[in-house]
Amino acid sequence: MNALAADPGAGHRPVMLAEVLAQLRPADGGLYLDGTFGGGGYAGAILAAARCTLYAIDRDPHAIARGRAMADTLRARDGVDRLHLVQGGFGDMLSLLAEHGVSELDGVVLDLGVSSFQIDEAERGFSFRQDGPLDMRMSQEGPSAADLVNTLPEAELADVLYRFGEERLSRRIARAVVATRAEAPIETTQQLASIIRRVVPKEKSGIDPATRSFQALRIRVNDELGQIEAGLAQAAGMLRPAGRLVVVSFHSLEDRIVKRFMLDAAGRAPAPSRHDPRGLDQARTPAAFRLVANRALRPGDSETRLNPRARSAKLRTLERLSPDTAATSSGDAR
Repeated sequence: MNALAADPGAGHRPVMLAEVLAQLRPADGGLYLDGTFGGGGYAGAILAAARCTLYAIDRDPHAIARGRAMADTLRARDGVDRLHLVQGGFGDMLSLLAEHGVSELDGVVLDLGVSSFQIDEAERGFSFRQDGPLDMRMSQEGPSAADLVNTLPEAELADVLYRFGEERLSRRIARAVVATRAEAPIETTQQLASIIRRVVPKEKSGIDPATRSFQALRIRVNDELGQIEAGLAQAAGMLRPAGRLVVVSFHSLEDRIVKRFMLDAAGRAPAPSRHDPRGLDQARTPAAFRLVANRALRPGDSETRLNPRARSAKLRTLERLSPDTAATSSGDAR
């Protein structure tokens, strides 16, 4: 697998790699999608596990550029193109893959959120731990975090911080930001982090006071939750029978969307009231999918010791059933 790595830098550790491979089950001749190519960790492992074909999507042009070395290595070794790189958002996978004549897949993996490469590159502006331009754009197109911080009305900025960062002190932070930008634009990550740290008390947990606000701005800049909702629906729709959708999420906003979608797809959503006629329709409609595990898988202690970024990861898997298979599952999904 190391021979196929897009970049062997120590900063990139694919989270729950063994679990992802075990859930995805790559097979010879299969057609798969890595919707979040990033550093190529999952892609390299999938292609090493089976003689299959993989499409890899990423919005970040830097990620696509890194992947070309992997694609060239495979082509030179195997004499065929096994890795196809596609720039764009995984929320548009249906149209992106249609351009390549692909309408069905044997499996999809999505590693949600920001990549280690993006966090570690100060010039990308994702991290409050390094000083850089306040950017946060995965695609490097459209409004940046600086644009939002310097132009959004105070109430709207507070709403962004609360909705996408679950920041309880969002109004206080928004007020401080607006007062500061009245004097001069806020242009760097350290400028913004300093403003937040002045008005948000330190937590006993040791989490930096800027964490939630930076998460919120990143999610808003990249429409991450909208991408997740669109991507899940499209991925499930493209799966062949026995095909699997494997998703790794890192915070509650992501995981709630994934969990709700998979429960609904597997016919496991809470039943409507007995007075609601939709309940009769649900009872007659067999589920087209099943949950591979009732509960989310979590990384082991050894992995979190080696890679602290894996601590909050949750892995959930959905499998498409064959038309003649009755959907049978029990228990709860937590």
